[in-house]
Amino acid sequence: MTPSYLGRLLLLSSACFFLVQFVVGGLLALFAPAAVRRAGTMPPQAGARFLLTLRLLPAGLAALSVAILCVPSYLRFEPRIAEEEVGFVCLAAAILGASLCASAILRTFRALLRSWRYVRECGGLQASVAGEPVWIVRQNAGFALAGILRPRLLISRTAMRELSPGQLAVALRHERAHQASRDNLKRLLILLAPSLFPLRLIEQAWVKCSEWAADDQAAAGDAEQSAALAEALVRIARLQAGIAMPPLVASLVEADEDLSLRVDRLLESPIYPSTLHAGAMALCAVMLLIISIALSPASLRIVHQLLERLLD
Repeated sequence: MTPSYLGRLLLLSSACFFLVQFVVGGLLALFAPAAVRRAGTMPPQAGARFLLTLRLLPAGLAALSVAILCVPSYLRFEPRIAEEEVGFVCLAAAILGASLCASAILRTFRALLRSWRYVRECGGLQASVAGEPVWIVRQNAGFALAGILRPRLLISRTAMRELSPGQLAVALRHERAHQASRDNLKRLLILLAPSLFPLRLIEQAWVKCSEWAADDQAAAGDAEQSAALAEALVRIARLQAGIAMPPLVASLVEADEDLSLRVDRLLESPIYPSTLHAGAMALCAVMLLIISIALSPASLRIVHQLLERLLD
């Protein structure tokens, strides 16, 4: 196979994306249990940031490597008149890389469609509850935050009847905490980030930490508010038993979470030790290393030589 100049660039970019994904994603899958344990020692908000960074790391580093290493070195050193055949390894890696990206895009499109249909089927009327704009819906949605750019807070009529005014207020603060931290947007980024290896363990831990962080912001360290939120969680969980929300709809109670652990945590008010964000510092160091390599002509020439070997 002898593609054109730009065709070789596309194949190399896709192949490099796949290879970086393979290396970084494999290491991350290997150390995922240790990373989850590490996140468990952090305050929930810090743990959620740490886990989200790890989940996006393979796709982020792969895209960064292509953008600032592969493409610049190819455009600078590859002769435009050269006609080279593409080897089987490069072609296979390029196909796998393109398949990864296509799969992530398709998965995201399906999630957006499911979430849009869910909100449309819920219907409802806009109202004000405890000073907050909400949508009172017909379906048994319990409590949920739907939408990316302009999230909509959905409350079912049954949930309105089941919760006391205090429980309703603290549950609203919980969902507003999700809105302030843009957790639905983060869910979208997780769906968009292709992953060669299954990273479900990290994704589940991120959901748990994000819920705990929203709990802490809603209760604000007050024992009565924590107890009210715990009771609200139990009541909403009964209403939503067996109901699975779409991927981009953040529910007050997730269908597959350990509710007893979350309730016990609210009633016990745990204290977390202060932690150094070593993971974030290591990530910044890797980013700076890649950028410094990209700024060096000698480094770009080495990268181009590696690309030549990949083409063969």
